[in-house]
Amino acid sequence: MKVEVLNIQGEKTGREVELPDSVFGIEPNEHAVYLAVKQYRAHQRQGTHKAKERNEIAGSTKKIKKQKGTGTARAGSIKSPVFRGGGRVFGPKPHKYTIRLNKKVKALARNSALSAKMSKDLGIVVIENFTLEGPKTKAYLDVLASLSVDDRKTLLVTAENDNNVYLSSRNIPYASTTVAKDLNTYAIMNAKSIILTENSVEKIKELFV
Repeated sequence: MKVEVLNIQGEKTGREVELPDSVFGIEPNEHAVYLAVKQYRAHQRQGTHKAKERNEIAGSTKKIKKQKGTGTARAGSIKSPVFRGGGRVFGPKPHKYTIRLNKKVKALARNSALSAKMSKDLGIVVIENFTLEGPKTKAYLDVLASLSVDDRKTLLVTAENDNNVYLSSRNIPYASTTVAKDLNTYAIMNAKSIILTENSVEKIKELFV
């Protein structure tokens, strides 16, 4: 499919780019998208949670009261989970949350997410290659305003790292940037508008088709 290329002022340049149907024009597979997002979110978890069980609590091992004749339940240790300050029963232990996902499923999920965005108004916008003279947040905000996406979450995809563009966008809570090789399903679904530079389109064709 062909998409018009805009400049950073939001004006048509008269050029078009070809977006491959195998990446931007497939029938979205919602379950694949769910699995990919679930894997991404799971991999963000450190898994360092830990609660002490009764054998790890520091305290006396002396029997705290006699076995019979107290009128209450028998108790053998102050570290019992039934007492305040005692160990926790079946508490969390450190473990990994990693989920394995086949490469083909991850690719299907990414392409499904891009195809779903393609069907939405301003879901995917293609602009000419640009750079900023320096790290200026206002300059990047002006670009978003020109493209009419300054009121929504955006993801700018470039072919290579551009430090000025990254530094200009990082103070904007609803704007993020990435390079084409790091494009993932979660980042796509987390943004309302995907902004592709012409170079990034060529990189996507090279990597994903």
